[in-house]
Amino acid sequence: MLNFVPCSPMRNYLKGLNENQYLAATHMNGPLMIVAGAGSGKTKVLTTRIAHLMAEGVDAFNILALTFTNKAAAEMKERIEHMLGNNEARNLYIGTFHSVFARILRGEAHRLGYPNSFTIYDTDDSRTVIKQVLKEMQLDDKHYKPNTVHSRISQAKNALVGPLEYAQDYYIQQEDMRANKPALAKIYKAYCDRCFKNGAMDFDDLLLKMYELLNTFPEVLHKYQKKFKYILIDEYQDTNPVQYQITKLLAAMYENICVVGDDAQSIYSFRGATIENILQFQKDYDDVQVIKLEQNYRSTRNIISVANSVIQKNIGQIPKQLWTENNDGEKIKLVRTLTDNDEAKFVSNTIQEERLRNHFNNKDFAILYRTNAQSRAFEENLRRMGIPYRIYGGLSFYQRKEIKDFIAYLRVTVNPADEVALERIINYPVRGIGKTTIEKLQTQASNNKTTVWEILQRAGEFGFRAGTLDAINNFVVMIKYFQSLLEDKSAYDVAMQIGKHTNLVKELFSDKTQEGLQRYENIQELLNSIKEWVDTQQDLSQIDEEGTVLEEVDTEIAKNATSLAAYLQQITLLTDADEKDKDGTGDMVKLMTIHAAKGLEFPVVFVGGVEESIFPSGLSINTREELEEERRLFYVAVTRAKQKLWLSYANTRYRFGNIINNEPSRFISEMPDEFIDRSYAGGNSSNFAGNAFERMNRSGFGGYNNATQAEKRYGPPPKKNVLPTQAPKANKIVEHRPSADFVPSDTSTLQEGHKVEHAKFGFGTVQKMEGAAHNRIATVMFENNGEKKIMLNYAKLRIIG
Repeated sequence: MLNFVPCSPMRNYLKGLNENQYLAATHMNGPLMIVAGAGSGKTKVLTTRIAHLMAEGVDAFNILALTFTNKAAAEMKERIEHMLGNNEARNLYIGTFHSVFARILRGEAHRLGYPNSFTIYDTDDSRTVIKQVLKEMQLDDKHYKPNTVHSRISQAKNALVGPLEYAQDYYIQQEDMRANKPALAKIYKAYCDRCFKNGAMDFDDLLLKMYELLNTFPEVLHKYQKKFKYILIDEYQDTNPVQYQITKLLAAMYENICVVGDDAQSIYSFRGATIENILQFQKDYDDVQVIKLEQNYRSTRNIISVANSVIQKNIGQIPKQLWTENNDGEKIKLVRTLTDNDEAKFVSNTIQEERLRNHFNNKDFAILYRTNAQSRAFEENLRRMGIPYRIYGGLSFYQRKEIKDFIAYLRVTVNPADEVALERIINYPVRGIGKTTIEKLQTQASNNKTTVWEILQRAGEFGFRAGTLDAINNFVVMIKYFQSLLEDKSAYDVAMQIGKHTNLVKELFSDKTQEGLQRYENIQELLNSIKEWVDTQQDLSQIDEEGTVLEEVDTEIAKNATSLAAYLQQITLLTDADEKDKDGTGDMVKLMTIHAAKGLEFPVVFVGGVEESIFPSGLSINTREELEEERRLFYVAVTRAKQKLWLSYANTRYRFGNIINNEPSRFISEMPDEFIDRSYAGGNSSNFAGNAFERMNRSGFGGYNNATQAEKRYGPPPKKNVLPTQAPKANKIVEHRPSADFVPSDTSTLQEGHKVEHAKFGFGTVQKMEGAAHNRIATVMFENNGEKKIMLNYAKLRIIG
């Protein structure tokens, strides 16, 4: 479709709009729903519509525009001022729901009994009040965790359920009883009473109290209905019940309400958003006009075709068909790797190659994942390759509080003189060693010219109270127990005991909020990474420099290789890597969850972990509604890509310390074959290795340095009846001079019976292949050196026939 430009010179801001964009921007009166597909110019249409209303004589003071970020509101004002060439846009009521309603409540709060100068509590303030309430009610804050309680109260407020309704609702009370939290209703009421007494509203109150104001005082409702003659709402699919009710009340007089959104991008139900708001909009207003923006200006045809095909599987949606005038572009590349670590290596190597071959910058790449915990493997491999990156919408894996807390325990176990780590964990989880006690310990250590750890062991000499002394002694006994494990246990075994005896894992597991779940997943990912590292080091200790499997392993070397001290050494090298340009203005690869990527676009996108139980999440496939939201999330991930899209999944992944087999996501089977390049996910191991990892081996990051866990868990593959060629076993190695044309081969296709040349052992015949696919071992009968077991990841073999 060509650009549609039926506008006079006085309406230059309408230039460049396509036909549907023009219709949406110039629509004046009555309800309007703009269904804006991904990359269809939604923001441009919304700002142009506001500019057009003002150009047609609508007073800026009579326009209310609600967005979901302050940044979006500021950009829209700036664009409108530029379009109209004046400063009238500053008079618009434009901003987030919370900021606009806070502005209104400043002048009306006295009607609800609040001072107009009321305080706005942030999340930390709210949790502090909850802690005070729990203390006064003599409730255990380990059972009624402030985070969990705050999340429950927030959900209730956004669903328009006040303390009284909460206490009287039979089903809510039954749910609280099942959760063994019967006092939540009383806590909710006491929290609201305390906020009211303090003259404070929390973030959720800014919505709830706005609704109460309009619903309780007809004169106030009439006042703002007359004021806001035109209402525009961005990202309407992300609104919750209270936002829906407020805007419906405000628009009731004139019904000049315009909502903009895409039901296919409704992915925030965990925040209380409900897709029904946009799906039911046409039933709320009889004469609503619906305009669909279906032309995509962002992505290639192949990307759009895949997105359309997958999202069409959802039943609950507004029918639409994205299309584009952009070129076909490359097919979407589907990548199968053997492990999650291999997946991260592949992505890092591909970024390096794309930069060199196609002259992309680092900032052109985005790595997207379903959960924050998945960032760990990608971060480690990017750092090893020296590729700068930045985590968006969150912290780098090793900078997250729960990870730093756990690693602090590991550091103190290895080195109790580490006072930075010791101070971090001495009273976490809370054990009765408060700030005053810590300061006294530090003072005594300074006076006695020794360490805090030494003072802790001699705490009885320094006049601590009986309760404090018991807490200190229990802490010392616990750390000494952890230290006793260092002699014989691996880093993973020690870490598991630390997680168990400190209650760190249990505490995070019991926090059922979204934030708590993410922290628990992060700790599990840390434990998984330690287990993977230990298994890898065990394998490395079983081979020599020639790649030969040792018959006898030096147990002392093997033990040291997997020790907690060795693990902390390598992890410190990763976490101390240079992290320049934290403001994100430089040339850096972007890592983020798919939720954080909504609204963004990138030339090249990698989506990792496209596996069942990860994407879709195993926690979100219990109902059709949950599964359809996961599919919408996949749609969002796909439509972030402009030029190239890679989807990857791993055959095996560490979960809870064990290696498990994974199935590809069901979303993969929903993509039409004609748009997919499956050469990186070949049906057999030879195709797979030859395509996906050939470049990795060339760049020095090949070799699947992972333990043969599949074999350890499921046993070796069935042995074939092979009669080895008899040859004398040489006790002394007969040195071999490599052939002039000796170049190591890709051994991923190596089979029994192949003739090979080894750089040191000479010519031989492969007698047997064994081991897991990512750690294959070849038994080779060499002509002059007898039988040797060769680990293919490390040996240099040339296949000669």
